[in-house]
Amino acid sequence: MFKHPTPQKPPKTLETEDCIKLLNELKCEQGTDRQRQLGIRNHCIALLMLDAGLRVGEVVKLTMGDLYYNSQPVRSIIIRKEISKSKRERQVPVSERLSEALKNYYPTILARQEITGITHSRILYECFDFKTTRQVERIISSASMRALGRPIHPHVLRHTFASRLMKVCDIRTVQELLGHKCVSSTQVYTHPDEEDKRKAINDVEKNSSSKHD
Repeated sequence: MFKHPTPQKPPKTLETEDCIKLLNELKCEQGTDRQRQLGIRNHCIALLMLDAGLRVGEVVKLTMGDLYYNSQPVRSIIIRKEISKSKRERQVPVSERLSEALKNYYPTILARQEITGITHSRILYECFDFKTTRQVERIISSASMRALGRPIHPHVLRHTFASRLMKVCDIRTVQELLGHKCVSSTQVYTHPDEEDKRKAINDVEKNSSSKHD
């Protein structure tokens, strides 16, 4: 007997309000000098996934040269094939919000370089002693528990990036920006998320109300 394949569940994503809460929590603007420095880094890391769609494994392998040119944030991040999960190079434009975060991060890097002697070409996480993706996962999970009351895996930020793109781009563009080998991997983001569903209900309610006026 033929069995229909089980429908693939849409990926978990964050609503806009939750993204703002999480990013604000990561900044840690009220802490000690060291905590604020780490907050600048953590905020930047989150935006690399939320605004550029990088995988956590790609984020921790970035070099300073991937993010900066002549001490300024690059306009597009080139995810080199050596660090890409798909082993294919891709280029992702930098959003204004991410560019601003990178600008704020740079002085912190310079201060850290003076102390440790880390060179500009060394990978990003070594500037703050990262060694595994697990550390990034713990940072995002802990911040989301404080901000949202539940743990969030870093990949949810990438899912959120992809779902937002799908609303304004064709699927091939989304596939390219995510670095998927097959378009079937990208198709999962064609499912409506909670914001889509809420908007649909609100639109129906508005239309119904206007007809009765």
